Amino acid sequence: MNRLIIVGAGGHGKVIADNAVKNGYRDISFADDRATETCMGFPIIGTTDGLLQWNDGATDFVLGIGNNAVRKDIAQKYNVNWVSLIHPSAQIGLHVSVGKGTVVMAGAVINACARVGEHCIINTGVIVEHDNRLEDYVHLSPGAALGGTVRIGALTHVGIGAVVRNNITVCGGCTIGAGAVVVRDIHDSGTYIGVPARRMK
Repeated sequence: MNRLIIVGAGGHGKVIADNAVKNGYRDISFADDRATETCMGFPIIGTTDGLLQWNDGATDFVLGIGNNAVRKDIAQKYNVNWVSLIHPSAQIGLHVSVGKGTVVMAGAVINACARVGEHCIINTGVIVEHDNRLEDYVHLSPGAALGGTVRIGALTHVGIGAVVRNNITVCGGCTIGAGAVVVRDIHDSGTYIGVPARRMK
């Protein structure tokens, strides 16, 4: 198996390292702009500026950065072999597609005919029901639940324990607060909180 470099040695990167080990990776390193030496017992070999020097065809890369905009910036800046990681305990239904660079964490469920874009985060215990469409750089926090036939626009972050009712569309660039319940389509980017979710002014 190829070497794996995780870009970002923060909390999200640590969870990805665990996911990678369970996917059979043994040669794991981190690249991080602030941390030094080691993370989770794995070496930090340099900063993001040096990614291309390790792009040797025998190295895989994955983004361990939770911030959607930063993740997009790095993914588009560096043409390397971005790979997806799906935790062995995740449940992936029939006819599901998962884009490159996306990570699916422990206990997540992605049901039949859902499509998940590139460099998304499907975090611990998330439920993505049938026929969902998640655009690129979406981040679903732990315990978030999307009903059937939901559409989530690019760069949207759905907070911990938030719920999106079936047949709902959420546009790109939104933040759905922790525990919020979305029961109506969201057409304007912004931060939405509460039950039912309303835009913060």
